[in-house]
Amino acid sequence: MILEATIPQEKSAAVIRALRDAFGVTAFEDIRAMAGGHTSSLVFRIVVQGSPYLLKIILRSDDPTRHYACLKTAATAGVAPRVWYTNVEDHISITDFVRAVPFPARDALVRMPTLLRTLHSLPPFPRVEDSMNSTCIFLMHRNPIVDAFLRRFRAAEILTPSEFEELFARYEQIAAVYPRHDSDMVSSHNDLFKPDNILFDGEHVWLADWETAFLNDRYADLAVVANLLVTNEEDEAGYLEQYFGQPPDPYQRARFFLMRQATHMFYAMVFLLQGSSGEPLNRSEEVSDFRDLQHRFWTGTLTLDDRQTKAAYGKFHWEQLLHNTRQGRWNDALRIVSTGRPVS
Repeated sequence: MILEATIPQEKSAAVIRALRDAFGVTAFEDIRAMAGGHTSSLVFRIVVQGSPYLLKIILRSDDPTRHYACLKTAATAGVAPRVWYTNVEDHISITDFVRAVPFPARDALVRMPTLLRTLHSLPPFPRVEDSMNSTCIFLMHRNPIVDAFLRRFRAAEILTPSEFEELFARYEQIAAVYPRHDSDMVSSHNDLFKPDNILFDGEHVWLADWETAFLNDRYADLAVVANLLVTNEEDEAGYLEQYFGQPPDPYQRARFFLMRQATHMFYAMVFLLQGSSGEPLNRSEEVSDFRDLQHRFWTGTLTLDDRQTKAAYGKFHWEQLLHNTRQGRWNDALRIVSTGRPVS
C-alpha cells in the first residue's frame, strides 16, 4: 500500500544530500510512504526525473555497513534491485523501485531455489556473532544467550511442562548433531520467512530488505522459503533438485529436513512469546491446515500484525514440529547428519 507522505524534518538535509549525489538534483517530483512489511525503517517511493525509486531511512542506531555491503553485492548479481546510493552515517539508501505483482506459488517453487543458488554463490558475506543471529541457527549451538532464551520461554509457561520437555529434548537432539562451520556456510539473506521480502515484477524476482544478511548455513534460507512453498515430498525433491542442479542425495535431504524442523522450533518459540501475552497456549482453537496457512501467508491475506495472529502462527509451527519429529524420518535424518557428508 502506498500513502501520502513527507520526509521528517530532521532527515531532510540527509535526503537532499542523497538526491544530489545520486541524481544531481535536490528535490523529487513525488513521494509516497510504503505501508506494510515488518520494518522499523521509513520506506518511501519517490519519483526523480520521471523514474520511481525506493528511499529507505533506517531509524535504528545499528551500523548499516554490513547491510549496505551485502545489498550492493546482491544487486550487482541481479538478486537485489539496483543500488543508486547508500550512506552509512545518514542510514539512507536509494534503490530501484520494483512494482510487484502476484507471484504464483507454483512458479515460485521453481524460481526461488534458482535465485537462492545464485545468492549462495556470491562472495562470502561478513559473519556475525551468535548474539546477532536472527535465524534458527541461533538455536543450534548452545551458549549463554541461547540458554537464557530457553529459560525465558520455559518461564512463560506457554507450553505445559511435558510439552516443554519434548521441545527441549528435540532441541538437544538436533543441536547435538548439526554441523556448525563447514562448506555450507554461504552468503545468505536470512529474512525470507516474510513473503514481502520477495518481489516479483512479472519477469524477474528480487529480494528486498538486506538488514539481516550475513554468512550463514545455506539450509536456513532454503528451509524458510520451503515453509512458504513446499507442500509435500514431491515438491521437496523438485525444489532441492532445482537448487543443487541434480537430485539431492540422502545427506542433503536429511540436513534440509532437520533445518526445517529447526525453523519450526525457532518460530514457534518466537511467535508464541510475542503473541501469548503471558497466557498458556490456547488449545481450543484449531490450527490451520498447513497448505491453507502457507497459501494465505504467501498471498498476503495472513499478516503477523497483531498478537492473536502471532500466537496462532507460533502454534502452527509448534504443531508442525510435533508432527514431523514424531515420524520415522526424524530419527533417520539425525542418524544421517550425525555421520557427516559422504566422501565422494
